[in-house]
This record gives sequence, C-alpha cells and structure tokens, in this order.
Amino acid sequence: QVQLVESGGGLVQAGGSLRLSCAASGTSRSIFSINDMGWYRQAPGKQRELVARITGGRTNYADSVKGRFTISRDNAKKMAYLQMNSLKPEDTAVYYCNFHMLHDDYWGQGTQVTVSS
Repeated sequence: QVQLVESGGGLVQAGGSLRLSCAASGTSRSIFSINDMGWYRQAPGKQRELVARITGGRTNYADSVKGRFTISRDNAKKMAYLQMNSLKPEDTAVYYCNFHMLHDDYWGQGTQVTVSS
C-alpha cells in the first residue's frame, strides 16, 4: 500500500514562495519512478483541481499556475516537490499529493497553503 505524506504548507504573504514536499513509501524506487506524480488542490466550496503533474520527464500545469509553479521529483528518494512562487490569495487551498498507477490512485492527507493579501 502506497502512502504519501505532504509537508511544507503554511501562511505566506502574496508574492511569497513556498515549497511543498511529498514523501512516498510502500513502493519500490523502480515502481515509483515509472508512474505519475501530481499535485492537486481544493479550496473551500470548490472541487479538487489538478495543479501540476509529472510523468517521466514531462510536466503539465494548470493555466492558473504556469510560470509560477514548478513540479519536480527525486526518484532515488521517492519524493515529489512543488515550488510555488509569486503566490496569490487565490492559491489558498489544501494541496494534495497524488501517485497514479495504472488502476490505482493514492493520496496524501493534504497540507494547507494560505496566502494573505
């Protein structure tokens, strides 16, 4: 059973930066490295939405975060990261790490990001 633990959330002023981390356990490095990792977020009263995803060396981002957020991964450490720069109040949400295998999705418990204006 894959387990994901996020960290790095917090309160930051608009224009600031945060780096989220996601640690995976319960899977091997080889399995981890060939499957997708993603970051999603859910703001109060809204549906969970994709923020960024990394598959192999390819990345894709929500239009709202392009140019500001960067997703990366360290397969040797079984870690995924989300560097968030130029944060805006509308980025406020609970951020979730996602590990996607062929027939299964695994989620972390989420980390709160709050951006004050």
